[in-house]
Amino acid sequence: MYWIRLVLGVLMTVVALGMAGRRLGYLYRVGKAGQPIEPGRRSSTGEMVKAEAVEVAAQRKLLRWTGPGLAHAAVFWGFCVLLLTVLEAFGALFDEKFQLPVVGNWPILGFFEDLFALLCIAAVIAFTIIRINNSPKEEGRKSRFFGSHLGPAWFVLFMIFNVVWTVLFTRGAQINAQNVGGFSLSAADNPDGPLKFLRGAFASQWIAQLFEPLGHRANEILETVFLLLGLAVLLGFTVFVTYSKHLHILASLPNVAYARRPRALGAALPVYSNGKEVDFEDPGEDDLMGVGKIEDFTWKGLLDFATCTECGRCQSQCPAWNTGKPLSPKVLMMGLRDHALAKAPYLTASEEARESLPDDVKALAEVPLVGATGYAEDNPLGAYTATGPDAVIDSDVIWSCTTCGACVEQCPVDIEHVDHILDMRRHQMLIESAFPEEASVMLNNLEHSADPWGRGASKRLDWAEGLDFEVRVFGLAGEDKIPDDVDYLFWVGCAGALDETAQRTTRAVATLLHEAGVEFMVLGDGESCTGDPARRIGHEFLFQMLAKQNVEILNEAGAKRIVVTCAHCFNTIANEYPQVGGTYDVIHHSTLLAQLVKDKRLTPVNRVEQSVTYHDPCYLGRHNRIFTPPREVLLGIPGMRVQEMERTRERSFCCGAGGARMWMDENLGSRINLNRTDEALAQQTDVVAAACPFCITMLGDGIAQRQAEGLTRQVEVTDIAELLLRSVRPDQAPEPAEPAGATPVS
Repeated sequence: MYWIRLVLGVLMTVVALGMAGRRLGYLYRVGKAGQPIEPGRRSSTGEMVKAEAVEVAAQRKLLRWTGPGLAHAAVFWGFCVLLLTVLEAFGALFDEKFQLPVVGNWPILGFFEDLFALLCIAAVIAFTIIRINNSPKEEGRKSRFFGSHLGPAWFVLFMIFNVVWTVLFTRGAQINAQNVGGFSLSAADNPDGPLKFLRGAFASQWIAQLFEPLGHRANEILETVFLLLGLAVLLGFTVFVTYSKHLHILASLPNVAYARRPRALGAALPVYSNGKEVDFEDPGEDDLMGVGKIEDFTWKGLLDFATCTECGRCQSQCPAWNTGKPLSPKVLMMGLRDHALAKAPYLTASEEARESLPDDVKALAEVPLVGATGYAEDNPLGAYTATGPDAVIDSDVIWSCTTCGACVEQCPVDIEHVDHILDMRRHQMLIESAFPEEASVMLNNLEHSADPWGRGASKRLDWAEGLDFEVRVFGLAGEDKIPDDVDYLFWVGCAGALDETAQRTTRAVATLLHEAGVEFMVLGDGESCTGDPARRIGHEFLFQMLAKQNVEILNEAGAKRIVVTCAHCFNTIANEYPQVGGTYDVIHHSTLLAQLVKDKRLTPVNRVEQSVTYHDPCYLGRHNRIFTPPREVLLGIPGMRVQEMERTRERSFCCGAGGARMWMDENLGSRINLNRTDEALAQQTDVVAAACPFCITMLGDGIAQRQAEGLTRQVEVTDIAELLLRSVRPDQAPEPAEPAGATPVS
């Protein structure tokens, strides 16, 4: 039996590891076909180790979903512990009494190995229940597994079960085979037995008791059979992993290590070509402008696609998918991965060798990455065609994205969905000139009037009319630098200056700052759009133009501390302007107001007997982690009763305005803002509050539509600053505004 298991075990190992190694080598060559990663992508060794410890070892993101998270943690840690049994199994090929050095005599080792083996079986049962309860056959596209490769997923659960039972059966037979003269693992009967560590292996002992009546010789044979069967299962599983979506078991390690830190949210990356940032003032002839082919992604992007676990957490949180649009972040990653693998023979071949490739492989080089796939609305998976022939990804997919970041937030393996969508948009915008027609008005207004509405700089101080104090305007008194007595430059923003609803917020914030004795100054007609809509729609050239113009003005004025009311302006100035030479101390008005109340420079005294539910803006909350200050403001108002929506904080549902969607028609599926509005209305509150003018406009639209459809009760949508003002200075607080639609683009 010794020679049988040695020869067969070694032969299986060499063949299986050879097949897996060959596949991994091939995938590595495919990855090398991608672009170099951008400078600064690699974190310090300490940050990488911390990321692996927190996200891989501790399973932090997975445990946000308690049930599935615990099941996955049981499998992950179960396999980590059971790797010791794998070492024992390979050692047993050469020495029947093999034990691990040092720990091999510890009974506690056998206990933990058996404990985690049973936990793995419990996890398999849990996963089975989860998959049955979330079956796409029953739930349709509501299931987070809709579009996933279900067959391989069930096969993996089956293989996990096989790995565990073969381990336990091998150890059970091993106990009987190596304890001659009767089954006994007690310290008194066998103090120095060869399997001392198995005293604590309670599950293996149960199985040993079942096998004991078969006799010593039969148990020797069973030990060899189960040992070889277990190795065959494990090695076969290893090969399968390299050919399936379970490659994430290996790919997640480097993917987490090279992820953007602290997260792939907040700032959008500049445009890179061949690992260098593109200079839009003097671009190179061969510079890539975004991603137009699969090989235009960086190798980290290709690694993202290979790392996708198809868990569907991103899909379940995506506002586009949840409102009937074809965009599924999960299926997008799967589609790009499948296309990369289909095109791999072309990508890995030399120029000479490509001529001899099959015609269908060479044809993939001509298939557009983004275009019209001809999908039907009732078949969203038809928007993803790995081999074309018309396009790989339908254009509706990338233009449905609001860049809210819910997918990135939920992904347990740090995939950067938003970055990839933005890069594909850039190519469509800058190279193909293929973008939603209705966005052209907004882009034209940005280019010629420096605001999305096209109203011009002369209107940027209209909001200040009627205030009972003077608003200081930079340059009006001949200043060439912001005076030292000015605490903050107040960046009003396009919406805050030009949109009627947002002007109310601007006046409220200005009044509160004046009441608190905070000296502030505005740029007036010196302000331009930060460029957020241009960058998020993919028009990087226009963003660069606007951003550099603003940075030049801010730097010349000596701006240091800036307060902002718009979540999008806040994100752009704080996180993206450093890319073009503008680094400032930027604070959102919700944070500043909360601090002023805490410092008693603002004192809410008037009771505001209203109930309110707060909506977390994506670019304030998920992108920038500002969750508490807006709530502190609301909770500090006497009489105010705050009720949370079901989806809140990190899991807040988008209003639908991000990613430049504010200026594009929503003609697929249902409206995102109505989905969020209905959730807010379900709270039965008097007020829906937010801290971003985009959100207030979209939620106001939603309330107005529901009232037109028969909603009888009055619900106000407003900024937290207006609510605070009613308590601090009720004489200056305007009457609640009627819900109104978005200000039209002219």
